[in-house]
Amino acid sequence: MPTYAIVLMVITAILLIAVIALYFLGKKAQKKQEDQQAQIEAMKQTASMLIIDKKRVKIKESGLPQAVIDQTPRYLRGSKLPIVKAKVGPQIVTLVCDEKIFDQVPVKKEVKATVSGIYLTGVKGIHGQLAKAPEKKKSFFKQALEKAQEKAGAKPIK
Repeated sequence: MPTYAIVLMVITAILLIAVIALYFLGKKAQKKQEDQQAQIEAMKQTASMLIIDKKRVKIKESGLPQAVIDQTPRYLRGSKLPIVKAKVGPQIVTLVCDEKIFDQVPVKKEVKATVSGIYLTGVKGIHGQLAKAPEKKKSFFKQALEKAQEKAGAKPIK
């Protein structure tokens, strides 16, 4: 048997093992994430608050309690989090915002927010609708791809 065939079989076996391992790790991570989401849903409360400021900062510079920073894994301490400073009643509170709603959170406006601990999971406007976040400019590649799809869709396929 030639050596390239042996090398090819070994590489194929390693890739197959890697794919199987990633499949099971992915299922485990998905189950863990679903459990965390269920806990967030169970603990959520609605509160009206005035949003003072929002930005993405490193967890060390965020102003969160030291206990939260200590519980964060070391490899995530350098990453930036969406942080919202809000006035809830007489207190000014620092909250971690959900990435999905960070762009929807208005600054210097009063909102009715869904909060789970220090995690901001949803916002609704009290006085009228919330302004939609402006759409980001599409990259050159995405624009070209859309034009190509429009042209392909307009012409009949022979």
